Amino acid sequence: MASAVLSPCGSASLARRRHQAGLTPWRLRVLPVCASTEIELSRWLARTPWQGGVPRAVVARRQTHGQGQWGRRWQSPAGGVWLSAALPWSADHGAPGLLGLAVALALAERLERMGLPVAIKWPNDLLIGEDKLAGVLPRMVHRGGRLRLARVGVGLNVCNPVPDGAVALRQWLPLGRCDPEAWTAELLLALDRSVALAASPQAVCQGVEGRIWTRTVRDPSGSGVWEVEGLSADGSLRLRQGTRTSSWTRWPAEPAADL
Repeated sequence: MASAVLSPCGSASLARRRHQAGLTPWRLRVLPVCASTEIELSRWLARTPWQGGVPRAVVARRQTHGQGQWGRRWQSPAGGVWLSAALPWSADHGAPGLLGLAVALALAERLERMGLPVAIKWPNDLLIGEDKLAGVLPRMVHRGGRLRLARVGVGLNVCNPVPDGAVALRQWLPLGRCDPEAWTAELLLALDRSVALAASPQAVCQGVEGRIWTRTVRDPSGSGVWEVEGLSADGSLRLRQGTRTSSWTRWPAEPAADL
C-alpha cells in the first residue's frame, strides 16, 4: 500500500499550482484494488487517529465491493475514479446534506469547465441527461457530541464500462481528456473547493438549485408528486403539494466507533 503526503496524483505541475494557490497537500493512499475505499479509510483512521489539518484520501483503481446509497453495490471497475476522503470541516456547517451538496456542486463546476451539461439529482448524484455520471456519499463524524471530521465517498465514471442508466466521460470527451489519474486530481481540487463553498450555505443552495435535475419528485410513500421549491441551508429538499409543504432530509451522523 502506497502512502505519502502528496499533491493530487504526484503531478509536478499540479503541485506547483497548489503551492502557488496556498492549498494544503493531501495525504493519499493509492491501491490497485480493494473491497471498498470506505473500509480502507475507516481502517486508516483507526490506525492513525485524525488530528485535523491535512486531508486524507484513499483512491482505488478498482473496487470489488464499492458502496452506494442505502448500502447498494456501486460497480467500480478499472477506468473510473473511486475515492473516499476525510476532510477538516467547521462545526458551523455540520449538516451532512450540506457537505454532499457542496461536493456535488464543486465537482459539477469542474465538469462544466470541460463543456459537460451536468445536472445534480438530490441528494447525491451527478447526471448527464437521465444517466448517472457520479455519486457522492457524505458523512459527518462526531465524538463526544463534537464534530471531528467530514467523510465523503465519490465514484466518477471516466473510461470504465458502465451499466444501463449510467454514463462515462469517455462517451462525451475526447480520449485524451479521459485519464482517470487526471480526474482524480480534478476530484481532489473539487473537494478543496467544497470546504470553501460550505462557508456560504446559501451560495451552495443557489448553485445546486440552478443545476437541479428535476422540478418535481414522486413521493416513495405513494403520496403523489411534489413540486421542488428549493433547498434549505442544511441541504434538505423543500417541497410543496398544493397547500401542503414538506422537507426531505438524508444522511445521519457517523458513529464515533468508525474513528
